[in-house]
Amino acid sequence: MRILHVAEPFATGVLSFLEDLTKLQVEENDVYILWGTRPLTPPNVEELFDNRVHLIHIKEFNGAIGSVINPNAYRKIRQWYKKIKPDIVHLHSTASGLIGRIIIPGNKVPIFYTPHGYSHLSGNGSKLKRSVFYIIEKLLARYCKATTIACSEGEYKEALRLYDKHCTFVNNGINTEQLDSLIRPKEDFPAHPTIATSGRILLQKNPKLFNEIALSLPEYNFVWVGAGELKTELTAPNIKITGWQDREYSLKEVASCDLFVLTSLWEGLPISLLEAMYLKKTCIVSNVIGNNQVITPKQTGYLCDNKNDFISAIKDAIKNVSSSLKMGERAHDEICSKYSIKIMAERYNEIYRQEFKKHTK
Repeated sequence: MRILHVAEPFATGVLSFLEDLTKLQVEENDVYILWGTRPLTPPNVEELFDNRVHLIHIKEFNGAIGSVINPNAYRKIRQWYKKIKPDIVHLHSTASGLIGRIIIPGNKVPIFYTPHGYSHLSGNGSKLKRSVFYIIEKLLARYCKATTIACSEGEYKEALRLYDKHCTFVNNGINTEQLDSLIRPKEDFPAHPTIATSGRILLQKNPKLFNEIALSLPEYNFVWVGAGELKTELTAPNIKITGWQDREYSLKEVASCDLFVLTSLWEGLPISLLEAMYLKKTCIVSNVIGNNQVITPKQTGYLCDNKNDFISAIKDAIKNVSSSLKMGERAHDEICSKYSIKIMAERYNEIYRQEFKKHTK
């Protein structure tokens, strides 16, 4: 099959997702990606992909809002759709999902949409902005011929709430083979444990809360693996900011930490959390969609609703080392059984084939 992915935000989670997925898809399919630049899109982004993947940079993509209000973005996507003549179209994130569902005829080709975290569930922007996104999603879910493939069960439930009858979910998966050499056996925590998080420093990841936790625990070392526009909110003297690094460096930083923390305000199903779990880290995360699907409290990690919960969980994890290490082992097993890239790719291929057969009858 000829598969066309449209990914306006070609950075962070969506980039990692497509990097891993397309490495498997190109073995049996002709794969194209229409992509847009974001501030944290790596300068060497084309080198990250298998050379059989056709990467096409769309200059008209200029951030979510900038793309949605740009008529040239719609024209460009339509032009490439006609030129490529795909058997399958897969749209990633809000802007791509909106533009693609409007401009590509769903009666002629199977269209799939993965939100990777619905914009109307975010804490980003005004209440009015989130309400507008909610109305748009609801209208498109009801009237456009496309299948929503949520990246977690929680996101799937939100799709159902939007009255999207044509929806399913495929859990995000990770390439576990890349992580095996980084797993290090641990028997105890050091006197001054290191607590890490990973991702872009922006509102979604809640750097303000991460900073408050670090200020409350001055005897511990904190590391933010990443960079971003809200770097100035990380003022605690015990926080190290790595800046934006390549994937190998970032994974090594997480592998060397003692605990992994994710203070997100909202998520789809974060790749960084799945990676930390596979690396057998004790994970302490916010109780939001995505996080609370994969973490079972006191079994594979901790779920927290506020700063005090995070502080208590960190102290409990460090005090009860044996219990913490067992959580890490169970988390690792959970990823192996449910969240590998191979499982994810096989499920996507199954869904693609089913819809393709319906369109070719």
